[in-house]
Amino acid sequence: MKTIIVSGAIANRYPYGGAAWGRLEWILGFKALGLRVYFVEQIARDTCVDEAGQRTSFVHSANRAFFEKIMEDFGLKQTSALIYDNGKEFHGLEPSELVEIAGTADLLINISGHLTFEPLFTRVRQKVYVDVDPGYTQFWHASENRNARLAGHDYYFTIGENIGTPGCPIPTCGIRWHKTRPPVSLKNWPPTTRSMLDCFTTVASWRGAYGTAEFGGKKFGPKAHEFRKFYQLPERIRGCKFELALDIHSAEHSDLSALRSHGWQLVDPKRVTADARSFQSYIQNSGAEFSVAQPIYTETGSGWFSQRTTEYLASARPVLIQDTGLGRHLPIGEGLVTFTDLKEAVDGAEKIRSNYAQHCRAARSLAEEYFDSNKVLGKFLAEIS
Repeated sequence: MKTIIVSGAIANRYPYGGAAWGRLEWILGFKALGLRVYFVEQIARDTCVDEAGQRTSFVHSANRAFFEKIMEDFGLKQTSALIYDNGKEFHGLEPSELVEIAGTADLLINISGHLTFEPLFTRVRQKVYVDVDPGYTQFWHASENRNARLAGHDYYFTIGENIGTPGCPIPTCGIRWHKTRPPVSLKNWPPTTRSMLDCFTTVASWRGAYGTAEFGGKKFGPKAHEFRKFYQLPERIRGCKFELALDIHSAEHSDLSALRSHGWQLVDPKRVTADARSFQSYIQNSGAEFSVAQPIYTETGSGWFSQRTTEYLASARPVLIQDTGLGRHLPIGEGLVTFTDLKEAVDGAEKIRSNYAQHCRAARSLAEEYFDSNKVLGKFLAEIS
């Protein structure tokens, strides 16, 4: 049996349950393929906060409690570790256990290059970098920004399926980028039924995690720039609610006012998606997803696809999402509907609503055909072996 270490950010993304699923899909997916899987995360001193968001010690941090709850909820408590401040403290597996595991592991699946802790990183025989932020990763690396963390890996995978193809300006940086898709564990995301479409939802950050990026003299702004293009959408679709579980600062007065005046319903993501299970419940009780993408994904035509969106699809929830060049790899039109401007968004919403049951069936079929973790991760491993 192969042994794999998966590394990525869960505690670092407290209190967002959706971010946890972005790592859980890989862990659960590899376990379903019969592999022995360990999860290791690092967290810095400055990231540790209490429930009020104030800096605190590692042992008293809400981050650690968040990590512990998710590991316990998914049966991962005995096979996981949280490393604090480059090895000054550990939660979960002991340091000696981790060193032994790293020395016998076949692969490190390093999501966004998260694991840098040298006593572990250098011991694993093969190291695989997984890029889930196409554009950011390559622009950072090209400009020698240390956030990229590409060095020292044996294989490189990206969910930006158009990178390295004509028309996509994202540099390959001399790296062979294997293509993959965000996997979804269909067993953990069963389809649910809903008789009618009365609400589009999504979970989002108004400005995104990374802010403005620049490459080759071109600037790529925050997600807010894309949202603003679609302020009027709820007014154009009568009898259907548009709700955002939106992480937006209370000081964004003009944007909050504009969203509300145009009919957007806003809920606090820290309340409705506070852990992995509540995030799942929010998606499965939605009618469909409406979401825009970061400008860096749309303007480069990267082919980026959201982990969250795969979970809507698996739940048999249609998605109406901003195009990032998806039509080159995925069937568009039923279950998965894309748009580039307000008119196309309106038309897409009406299309889904007019034949909702068929779009729900198509959504689940798309998840089964293109995002099933058994298929995605099976192909992933085949390209490495």
